[in-house]
Amino acid sequence: MLDSFPVLSFIVLAPLVGALIIQFMPKQRSSWIRGTAVLFTLIPLALTLWLFAAYEPGTGGSSYTEHATWLSIPLNTELRLQEQGVLSLKLLFDYHLAVDGISLPLLFLTAIVATMSALASTHIRKRWKTYYSLFLLLEAGMFGVFLARDLVLFFVFFELTLIPMFFLIGIWGYFGREKAANRFLIYNGLGSAAMLLAFLMLIATLGFGFTETANGAHLTFSGNYDVLLHNASDPQALANVTVEQGGIAGFFLSDPMKWSALLLLLFAFGVKIPIFPFHTWMLRVHTEAPPPVVMIHSGVLLKMGVYGLIRFGAFLLPAQMESMTTALAVLGVVNILYGAILACVQKEFKLVLAYSSISHMGIVLLGIASLNEIGLQGALYQSISHGLISALLFLLVGCLYERTGTTELDQLGGLARSVPFLSGILLVGGLASLGLPGLSGFVGEFLSFLGLFGSMKWLTAIGVLGILFAAVYILRSILSITYGPLPEKLKGIQDARFIEAVPMVALVALIVLLGVYPSILTNLMQHGFHGLVEQLQSRSGG
Repeated sequence: MLDSFPVLSFIVLAPLVGALIIQFMPKQRSSWIRGTAVLFTLIPLALTLWLFAAYEPGTGGSSYTEHATWLSIPLNTELRLQEQGVLSLKLLFDYHLAVDGISLPLLFLTAIVATMSALASTHIRKRWKTYYSLFLLLEAGMFGVFLARDLVLFFVFFELTLIPMFFLIGIWGYFGREKAANRFLIYNGLGSAAMLLAFLMLIATLGFGFTETANGAHLTFSGNYDVLLHNASDPQALANVTVEQGGIAGFFLSDPMKWSALLLLLFAFGVKIPIFPFHTWMLRVHTEAPPPVVMIHSGVLLKMGVYGLIRFGAFLLPAQMESMTTALAVLGVVNILYGAILACVQKEFKLVLAYSSISHMGIVLLGIASLNEIGLQGALYQSISHGLISALLFLLVGCLYERTGTTELDQLGGLARSVPFLSGILLVGGLASLGLPGLSGFVGEFLSFLGLFGSMKWLTAIGVLGILFAAVYILRSILSITYGPLPEKLKGIQDARFIEAVPMVALVALIVLLGVYPSILTNLMQHGFHGLVEQLQSRSGG
């Protein structure tokens, strides 16, 4: 039954339907609006869980592919090719959604974090109708990014996340919200421009295919990911499209173009991850955006950069990625140490978490730089783990700020006495962030470092120092907040309410589950990365 049900389209469209329904609700009915928004985040969560349970890794997700030609544009040009003769040209735009062992864990992360963030949005005090409409639009864009298998469709969904995020920061953020929103838009806009240019290069050089219709044979160009992947992995694919006049393959992706495309992708997705020195915009977003929005930003949006770098960089340009592994590893180590050292000296808890995110994404870069199955699984696992942990910690930031009016470490203290539940959850989140065995953070870090250790032992050893610094800044922050003298103004503050405790318990449960039973994700990831690893091994053998 699931095979014929368009579950992927329903996952993407459900939040859009929710946003549309909210438009017809009275703006004063905050409880109606909030309830509708939560309901339409629960629907894709339920569908994602259904998909997760029914997914069979051995099939590679082929049962859940949804593909239709959205637009076909004939070009008034004909080419005479050596093998195929005279062909007319067509430009295709596809609606193509699919899921595999790489995108499915990220799809689940998006669904769970979006639902928890919607529950955490009870602290939003103004313009509920606009807020939840933008929130659901953002969720639809995130789902689309992880499901799109057409480069143009991916770009559309990627851009769709920028618009609502800009307004969510700029309207509901703190004092410096407008500057944070503008910086977010400028940096990510530049990244999107670089990504679009890289995609155009890839479509024009790898996106070709041959079709037979009643009107004759056609040479088609599209952003269909499966076509690009086939042409990128087949060394004979380009031999059959040599133009007779000119003597060289008119659509040959030369090495300089491959490097140009990869560098553009590295910049585009490096801004999103973020990679040092393209990180300053993220610090402002983490400190100025409302905590439920930061839950999504840190928990999911940063992972779009990781996904894009793996999906389009490693899979479509593996030889160039292999040549860049040392540079990626160095960037990863810089991220780890830079973020960790600066996190140790921050006096604002939100900045501690922001620099911590930079450090943890450096570990992800080390896993990608390994370009082997263990390291790539570690990079993706670390992304999922960090998404859950950072969502939990920023959920706590929102609860603390609502009760105390501050997240400055020197203005907090002794909260374990007045809010023991919040303090206990904060301790669990902190321990997971520093990589305590038995929690999800340990598994991702261990696999990432293990994957890189075989080829770059010294860089791995330097990167491990980040874990030591993590223990310093995490424990320093938690002890400052929960122990010591309790300020007079903080006495008698209320512990977590039920609506706040539910997402906290859910996120902690997932963090523990992934820490004690990592195979629930690694079995999926193994099949997702298998084709890339085989391709790299065959190139090395050649």
